[in-house]
Amino acid sequence: MKRIGFLSFGHWSPNSQSATRSARDVLLQSIDLAIAAEELGADGAYFRVHHFARQLASPFPLLAAIGARTQRIEIGTGVIDMRYENPFYMVEDAGAADLIAGSRLQLGISRGSPEQVIDGWRHFGYAPPEGASDADLGRRHAEVFLDLLSGKGFAQPNPRPMFPNPPGLLRLEPHSEGLRERIWWGSASDATAIWAAQQGMNLQSSTLKADETGEPFHIQQARQIRRYRQAWTEAGHARTPRVSVSRSIFPLASDRDRAYFGRGGDSDQVGIIDTMRAVFGRSYVAEPERLIEQLRADEAIAEADTLLLTVPNQLGVAYNAHILETLLTQVAPALGWR
Repeated sequence: MKRIGFLSFGHWSPNSQSATRSARDVLLQSIDLAIAAEELGADGAYFRVHHFARQLASPFPLLAAIGARTQRIEIGTGVIDMRYENPFYMVEDAGAADLIAGSRLQLGISRGSPEQVIDGWRHFGYAPPEGASDADLGRRHAEVFLDLLSGKGFAQPNPRPMFPNPPGLLRLEPHSEGLRERIWWGSASDATAIWAAQQGMNLQSSTLKADETGEPFHIQQARQIRRYRQAWTEAGHARTPRVSVSRSIFPLASDRDRAYFGRGGDSDQVGIIDTMRAVFGRSYVAEPERLIEQLRADEAIAEADTLLLTVPNQLGVAYNAHILETLLTQVAPALGWR
């Protein structure tokens, strides 16, 4: 059994060809797609977070709204850029959204991806200390966030409070028990995957990673996952960690599918992203029978317990539901994922 969800980048554009022409469109359609995915039997609804872009940004209002409209599906991010976050306020937002959702949040956090603006986190009032990098800033915010999620009191109470206080030091509220174990780190390298394991976070690995050996993407990613799990064991954590990978998978089951994706690429690509040599995983585009053969050979999917399918959200809810339904009914069962 493998958990299967979708990952939406939440794009919108005032273009006549787009089904999401405004921020309101993409927010409301994101809720509708999560509802549809739950009805189809999918396991997760995940969303990217980007600032200064025509995409989804502050995630917690959306996650809370989905939590209030669904019953079973996991609700998550992939990922929240911690360089921009106030860990204290984020703990309150995350706790509230998780309680509304009935403890179904799965929050992916990380250092973030290339931005639309130069050093955008500075506009939010954050900067790394002298001698540190923006990646250090993101990891430090993450460490504070994780510590606060433990629910331990740390603030000295006012001896003359407006309302009665519980005894001892005070923590941030609302506190959602168990959320700390549902935090994931989005990792692009083996080293940051190992760091995530040491911190007790689950692992999210996307459709790109640092090209560390020159091997095919799925082989490098599978090795990253194995090294993460080894580091987890060495750290002595009691629970079993979770690992997700993302893939662009488009079954060609109709003429419309072929019109949209019939020329999809079938090989990895290598490029430079933020001065890092990166390998970008191939897209899987084929008839369902052929997809089954291709996906069976993907070593990283085999290593992971969760698969996130990137969806073209600007094509609308109905079409993305069609993609999910085809994968869930015609591909996943043949691979033993269902």
